[in-house]
Amino acid sequence: MTKGLRNWSKEVERPQKTIAGETACSGIGLHSGKTSEVRFLPAKPDKGIVFKRTDLKGSPSLKPTLDSVNYTIHQTSIREGDIEVLTVEHLLCAAYGMEIDNMIVEINGPEIPIMDGSAKPFVEAFKNAGVVDQKNSCSPKTLQHPVKYEKDGVCIAALPSDSLTITFGIQYDHPHLLSQYARFEITPEVFQNELAPARTYSFDEWVKPLRKKGLIKGGSLENAILIGENGLVNKEPLRFKDEFARHKIADMLGNIAMLGYPLHADIYAFRSGHLHNVQFLKKLRKEVGGLKPAFEIEDILKIMPHRYPFLLVDRILELEENRVVGTKNVTINEPFFAGHFPGHPIMPGVLIVESMAQVGGFLLLHKVDQSDGKVVYFTKIADVKFRKPVTPGDQLRSVVTLVKYKKNLCVIKGQAFVGRDLVCEGTLTAMMVDK
Repeated sequence: MTKGLRNWSKEVERPQKTIAGETACSGIGLHSGKTSEVRFLPAKPDKGIVFKRTDLKGSPSLKPTLDSVNYTIHQTSIREGDIEVLTVEHLLCAAYGMEIDNMIVEINGPEIPIMDGSAKPFVEAFKNAGVVDQKNSCSPKTLQHPVKYEKDGVCIAALPSDSLTITFGIQYDHPHLLSQYARFEITPEVFQNELAPARTYSFDEWVKPLRKKGLIKGGSLENAILIGENGLVNKEPLRFKDEFARHKIADMLGNIAMLGYPLHADIYAFRSGHLHNVQFLKKLRKEVGGLKPAFEIEDILKIMPHRYPFLLVDRILELEENRVVGTKNVTINEPFFAGHFPGHPIMPGVLIVESMAQVGGFLLLHKVDQSDGKVVYFTKIADVKFRKPVTPGDQLRSVVTLVKYKKNLCVIKGQAFVGRDLVCEGTLTAMMVDK
């Protein structure tokens, strides 16, 4: 059992879910002002939510995780290397609120459309496609002890619970919005009816400063509530008397979705936003231990033929049919640092590639029966680029995707990261042979 988390019994397990068919929506991005189309496609069990930038060469993909969060000023954006998707929170909260676990999100631009400023259009798109059960199940996880976060007048606390309930309080120095509170136990029905329609909002005095920063280029009264000195500027009335606090709960759900698993907790948040939501959830994940890696070192040794000092992968964090994520903790005790270079330790680039290749090799060997009788020979390395040095104390995270798999010939594309920084990338061709 993962430390700090409790798996619930079979009675509260539910099937994983995806959408039944393709659906789409299009619109303008709130911050970029650029129009884009988003296609939603079903995904296999355990795939998770995957974004694909179809406007970029090779349609690169990335997953919305807490570690991929790149920007949190009036939005949540995600980034992995040069791949970025802006304003993902409303889409993610719609998926989380409807219990959609697996889905491919193809977008032909940099930003998810803001639509009407709420999650409701995404909910309607998913309902039009249909939501279906899958063969694999998922179990919610809950806290074993309280978790508290405080910073800059923001306070968030999470208590153990057998369901997900969120209480949110907001407070402003504005005559037409001084304070507001809302509390909801999150179920698909409650989410769709009480939270998804709540729209994003802004104060009139925020508009010019935000636009000077290059933000809200696509903002309008059609996709946001605007509060002026005389009250509501929009002609359309509020959808709920506490719509502002409800929208904050929806935003929180969009950030909770980045944990990657259903969460049971009683959460109390006061004056929080995207930045503090993410920081709180990182603390929660750390204190409860997060998710157990898919494979620990003992499991890796059962599959990989490599041994010290040339085993360059410590953990496999994610393993899918054609994608794997693994890590290598780089310490000053690595034998190669003795000569590369004395007084200026830098991990050799070829070993970064080797670590990336071993993560890919794990994926390949895991695909075959009797992997102990196989080894992977790499026959070609192409388009390798080294972008930043790797030094002692870094954790090298390799994200490898299987591009081609035919008989014993394989082609993989790999990217290696330290934090959010892309340090190396390349394409590798390999053959699987008998020992």
